Amino acid sequence: MATKIRLQRHGRKGYAFYKIVVADSRAPRDGRFIERIGSYNPNTNPATIDLDFDRALYWLQVGAQPTDTTRSILSKEGVCLKKHLLEGVKKGAFDEAAVAVKFQNWLKEKQNAAQTLKDKTRETAKAEAKARLEAEKEANKAKAEKVAKKKAELAAAQATQQAEATPEEAPAAEEKAE
Repeated sequence: MATKIRLQRHGRKGYAFYKIVVADSRAPRDGRFIERIGSYNPNTNPATIDLDFDRALYWLQVGAQPTDTTRSILSKEGVCLKKHLLEGVKKGAFDEAAVAVKFQNWLKEKQNAAQTLKDKTRETAKAEAKARLEAEKEANKAKAEKVAKKKAELAAAQATQQAEATPEEAPAAEEKAE
């Protein structure tokens, strides 16, 4: 029986998430499976991957073939690297202690890279928020200046109207007094 490690679609339209399963290669995509070894949610940023590392490694070692997408997921999680290193142990290239050291070093580098990316994203978001705030302040200042200018124009127009109305009333008042 040929086995595949593949994704099984779940979720609603436009908001899919996937279970990572080991299934017979002849079974339909969302059909029967042998074992569920994880989940993948591409809707979050970054994508959320929950994987049973040991079971995924076991299934790769016994010959299960991952699909392209699951191969990418397994590579990102380090399962393919661990399998590759264990193959080196079988061939006598190095011992298991060296495998553990190499894998831990890779894992630390991956975590540092992920943390650097998160920090860079956070700093970019802060800079964008600050720029938006400054732009909003400038827009509010410009709007306040326009409003003040308009109020000054209205006040000047009213003063002009009152000044024009006052001289007309004064001769009329003089005529009434006579």
